[in-house]
Amino acid sequence: MTQSDERLRPTRRAILGTTGAATAFAAGGMLLTAPEPTAAQTSAPQTADGVPLSLNVNGRSHALKLDARTTLLDALRDHLQLTGTKKGCDHGQCGACTVLIDGRRINSCLTLAVMHDGEQITTVEGLAVGGRLHPMQAAFVARDGFQCGYCTSGHICSAVGMLAEVEKGWPSHVTDDVAKPVALNDAEIQERMSGNLCRCAAYPNIVAAIKDAASPGRTSTAGGGVVL
Repeated sequence: MTQSDERLRPTRRAILGTTGAATAFAAGGMLLTAPEPTAAQTSAPQTADGVPLSLNVNGRSHALKLDARTTLLDALRDHLQLTGTKKGCDHGQCGACTVLIDGRRINSCLTLAVMHDGEQITTVEGLAVGGRLHPMQAAFVARDGFQCGYCTSGHICSAVGMLAEVEKGWPSHVTDDVAKPVALNDAEIQERMSGNLCRCAAYPNIVAAIKDAASPGRTSTAGGGVVL
C-alpha cells in the first residue's frame, strides 16, 4: 500500500464521528415527529402550583392545588390538617389510613387525591354528628376496643364501611350460604376486618364493639353499661 492510499483510508475516529452524527440526526427526527398528547393527558394540566381539584371531605368542599403524585392520605393530613387518619405502613397493609369514599372503605395511602375530585370523602372526624359520637365510635369506647389508639380511626372507618356492605348482602370468604342474609358472627367480622391490624392485639374487644354497633338495642356490659 502506497503512502497516498494510506491517507485515503477512513480512520476509526472519522467512522465514529459519522455514526454519531447520523444517530443524533435520527433521534432529532423522531423527536420532531412525536405524537401529540391525547385529551386525557392534558385534561388536568399540572402547573407549578399543582393540579387544581376540589375535595369534599366531611361535608365541606376544599379547593386545592396538589402535585399529581400526592396521595389522598397526605392530602388529608398535610394539606387539610385532618390528622385523625393515620399513616401506618404507607403500603396498604395495616389499614390505619382507612377512610370512606362515597360510603365505601378505601386505604387512602394507596390512592391519589386527584382521583377523588368531587367525591364524598368521610374521615373519622366526620362520623360524629352534632357532638354526638357515631354508634361505632361509642361502641369502641364502651368496649375498650383500643389501647394505644393509633389504628383505631382506621378500624372505626373500616367497620362502618363493612356494616354497610353487610346490609347490602355482600358475602365474604367465610359466608356459608350467599343466598341467605349474612349472619354477622365472629368469623364474619374477623374475615371482613382482616385488612385492619392492631399491634396492641385488642381484637376481641374490637369484635365485640362491632357487634354492639351492628345491634343498636344491645346493652354493652363494658364501660359502665352504655346502651347504644
